Amino acid sequence: MSNTVPISRIKRLAALHGAGKNPSVAYLARVLGLCRGSVRRYRKLIEASGHSFAYFATMSEKEIWRILRQQAAEKEPTGRQATLSMIFPEIQGQVQDGSKNLKQSWLQYRKTHRDGYEYSQFVRLFQLWGKQRAMKTTACAKWHVAHLPQEDLSALRKWRNSNNRTRWAKAVALMESYKGANLASLCVKIEKSPRIVKRWMAAYDQKGIAGLDTARKRQSPPAKLAEMDQKRDRIIEILHETPQLHGINRASWSLDSLVQAYKAQYSESVSMSTVSDYIRSEGFTLKKARRVLTSPDPDYREKLKEITSILSSLREDEKFFSVDEFGPFSVTIRGGRTHTERGTNRVIPQWQKSKGRIILTAGLELSTNQIRYFYSEKKNTGEMIRLLDILLHEYADQRCLYLSWDAASWHISAKLKKRVAAQNNMADMTPIHGPIVKLAPLPASAQFLNVIESIFSGMARAVLHNSDYQSVGECKEAIDRHFEERNEHYRRNPARAGKKIWGKELVEPYFSPSNNCKDPKWR
Repeated sequence: MSNTVPISRIKRLAALHGAGKNPSVAYLARVLGLCRGSVRRYRKLIEASGHSFAYFATMSEKEIWRILRQQAAEKEPTGRQATLSMIFPEIQGQVQDGSKNLKQSWLQYRKTHRDGYEYSQFVRLFQLWGKQRAMKTTACAKWHVAHLPQEDLSALRKWRNSNNRTRWAKAVALMESYKGANLASLCVKIEKSPRIVKRWMAAYDQKGIAGLDTARKRQSPPAKLAEMDQKRDRIIEILHETPQLHGINRASWSLDSLVQAYKAQYSESVSMSTVSDYIRSEGFTLKKARRVLTSPDPDYREKLKEITSILSSLREDEKFFSVDEFGPFSVTIRGGRTHTERGTNRVIPQWQKSKGRIILTAGLELSTNQIRYFYSEKKNTGEMIRLLDILLHEYADQRCLYLSWDAASWHISAKLKKRVAAQNNMADMTPIHGPIVKLAPLPASAQFLNVIESIFSGMARAVLHNSDYQSVGECKEAIDRHFEERNEHYRRNPARAGKKIWGKELVEPYFSPSNNCKDPKWR
């Protein structure tokens, strides 16, 4: 019997009838705070117990509860309940053999019993009927565990007692479902969504414990991942341009203006949070001027289009070089992230005596991922001509060399242009004088597009961060070894970007308008 009235009120009801009193039902309902139906029902139960009201009021709560349960068990079922008791065995058989589910059985029941129970009460009484007879009646549910072998049950008990939260949840879901719990109560208990619990049950039904242990979160389909990558590249590409190119009267980008430009250019909506996530994932912020990704060059698009056109049609006898200088930097104790013993703080002196300084002038050939470099005393036109002579000698069998660099003054000097013109005049007269040289300058302030910047960043992270070289020569030896190993790796694996020490490079060594090749933390 499910008793919803406190035993104390039942005892007071009996006490109010003491000493021969016979109060009215309305009076008792008002004093006890019960409805009149409850007053009548409990007064009849007390009278049927064979005890006087006065004696009943002195009984303990335990004795009163035992009497109420006994009377409820002896109570004859109503007509509707008697009908259900007659049809439930047949329904249980239909549910177990799969010929019908409980919903279909209830619809059949309501056709012949118009005044019968509603579906929720029908299910509750069916489960109560099965529980009283130690029968499992939850096989009517689509998502349930109908059978658990003893070996699986033993394994699930270990999972339930383990410290693994996910295994605990899976064990509870299966064991409680097998005992008769419905899906909704399971989800509340283990704090998981119905979709996840259904996936676990389906995995167990197909592959048993092994399938349940390997059930993992659904991965995004490749098409969705490709769409996300494309959206990221488009956002970074817009960020490289100025707002004026998109008809927005702003000096710098804001999240709102980026969303506006993206929607206007690609006819596709994007949220400000998505734009913010992509920008932050690149390690940049719009709040610090030294990390702004925008090029002010009015010919930005034209120069970018020319470079991409060259790379898309590069022939076998043509080579494209990304050229730049690294440094000057001093050979001192360098900081950086490294594994450190707990409780130990690494300290680097703020003021140090330099052991010397290094400038590296280099060119990266994009089609073969080979880098050519030398150490310079200065950053000037003379060093650029020196690099050009080295490349002309090494690639003398090529038809054309393309040189791409940023807008530094010594990269666009008249002296350098004169040297390039002289080389081209000689190459036009006879091929023995070497290849033709063509310049493909990057837009102004667009170092982030210079692919060799990524190579420099990878080298710095590999051999300069956390370093304490004792001399310039020792530092140069480490740099030489790094680039030798890198070139050798790409000679042996031309189709791979590399996963070894040069995996620290910011981007893969190919040109893209959405690249962020320059590490803003290394100047």
